[in-house]
Amino acid sequence: MKITRDTLLKASPFAAIVAGFAGGALAISPIGQQIVAPQPAVERQQEGADPYLQLVQAQPLARTAPNSRGEMQLSFAPVAARAGPAVVNVYAQRVVRGMSRDPFFGRFSAPRVEQSLGSGVIVRADGIIVTNNHVIEGAQSLKVVLSDRREFDAELVLADPRVDLAVLRIRAGENLPTLPFADTQHDTQVGDLVLAIGNPFGLQQTVTSGIISALARTEVGVSDYAFFIQTDAAINRGNSGGALVDMNGALVGVNSAIFSEGGGSNGIGFAIPAEMVRRVVESAVSGGSTVVRPWLGARLQTVTAELARSLGLPRPEGAVVSDLYPRSAGERAGLRSGDVILTVAGVEVRDEASVRYQFATQRPGSRVPLTVLRNGRQSTLTATAEAPPGGSPEARALTGRHPLGGARVVTLTPATAEANGIDPFKTGVFIQALDRGGVAARVGFRTGDVIDAVNGQPVRDAAQLDRAMANARSWVIGVERGGQRAEIRF
Repeated sequence: MKITRDTLLKASPFAAIVAGFAGGALAISPIGQQIVAPQPAVERQQEGADPYLQLVQAQPLARTAPNSRGEMQLSFAPVAARAGPAVVNVYAQRVVRGMSRDPFFGRFSAPRVEQSLGSGVIVRADGIIVTNNHVIEGAQSLKVVLSDRREFDAELVLADPRVDLAVLRIRAGENLPTLPFADTQHDTQVGDLVLAIGNPFGLQQTVTSGIISALARTEVGVSDYAFFIQTDAAINRGNSGGALVDMNGALVGVNSAIFSEGGGSNGIGFAIPAEMVRRVVESAVSGGSTVVRPWLGARLQTVTAELARSLGLPRPEGAVVSDLYPRSAGERAGLRSGDVILTVAGVEVRDEASVRYQFATQRPGSRVPLTVLRNGRQSTLTATAEAPPGGSPEARALTGRHPLGGARVVTLTPATAEANGIDPFKTGVFIQALDRGGVAARVGFRTGDVIDAVNGQPVRDAAQLDRAMANARSWVIGVERGGQRAEIRF
C-alpha cells in the first residue's frame, strides 16, 4: 500500500473491535449424589519470597461428569454463597464540564458528576481489591460497596492500563472475605463449569452460570497482553472487574470484555487469567508504581502448516525464533534463530503472543524453563525472567521553528518500547506527548508516532533528533504509525 503524507496524517492509529465489560464467576463439582464443599485454600510459599506478598492459592480441581438425573439437579448455591461476599461494587466518580451556548455564562456550563459502576474482587483480607482499569480510569473519587451493603472510600494503589487491571485498597478495620487464586495454567480446562458474579446494570449482586468455552485467546486485541479465558456465562454492563471462579470457589480470572455488536451478552465473554491478576496485585502490594514484566527478547513467528512442513514437524506447534535482541534473556539462555519454542514454564505455547504472555507473568528473577526444538531434537533451556533493558530515558521537549516543535519525545529502548506498546526491536524515538498549540500537532503528528530518520540519516536517540531538526532548514522525516511507514517532506 502506498502511503502519502496526507494518508499518514489522516489515518487512525488503531480501531477497537471489542466492547469492554466484565463479570465474575464460580463453579461447583458434583461428585456422586452429593454437593462437595469447596476444598480449603492453601498457601503455596515460594522459596525465598517475601511472606507479605503471599496470596492464597487454591488446590487443584477434582472433576467428574454427572451420571444421573439427581446429579444434574444439584445446586450451585453453596459455592455462590461462599464466593459472593468477596465480590464488591465499585463506584467511580468523575467531574466533567459540559459545553454551553449560554451568552451570559460563556462556553462552559457548571461541572457535573459522572458515575460509572463496576465490580471488584477482594483478594487479600486486609482490603486489597482488584478490578478493571476502565472502571476507575479518570476517577476523582472511588467508593466500594461490600455484599453486606457497607460502603468504604477506596484509594487507587496501582493502575495497569496495558492489561486493563487496577488495584484498590479499602480500610475496613477487620479481615474481609477473599477469593483464592486458581492455577489456570495447569488446572483449568475447556468445559469447566463457572458462575459469573457481578453487578450488571446497577442491580445488586447477580450470579450467572456457564462453562469455560476456550482458553488462551490471543486474537481478542483488547489489551497488550491478550491471553484471555473465554466463557459463555452471561456478562453485561456493570460486571466489569468481577470474578470468574472455578469449582473450588477459586479466582480463575477477572472478566474484562465481551464480544457484542449491540452491547448485550452474546455468550462470548473474556476474562484476564489469574496469573496476570496475581502479578499485578503482587506489584501493587510490594509498593511498585508500575508492573515489571519480564521480556524474553526474541522476535517470534507462529508455526503455520506450511512452516511446519518445512521444519519437518508432524503438526503446527510452538513459535519459531526469527531474531534475538543482543544480550537479552533469550540470547543468554542459548536460544538461536530457527529454534521452535514449544513450552514456557511447562505451558504449551502456539504463537508469539502466548510466549510473550507466559514469560511476562513470571516473577522477576525467577528461572524459566523453555522447551525448544532444534534440528529435530528437543532440549530444555533456562532463561532468567528480567525486565527489558534500556531503563527509562528522560523525555526531551523539542522547541524551535521546525515541524516537530512542541513535541515531547523519548528514545526507544526495549524498556520504553514495551511500556508503550511499540515493537521493542525498533530504534529511533517516539512522540510521548504533544503541545496542542505546537507546530507538530498542527501539521498532523500524533502521540505514539515513531521517528526513525531525518534527511536520510537514522535517528538513534532524542538528543540526535533535536540536533538534526535544529540544524536543518528543510526536512524529510521518516515516520511510522500503526505499522505503516512514510517519509514526509517539509
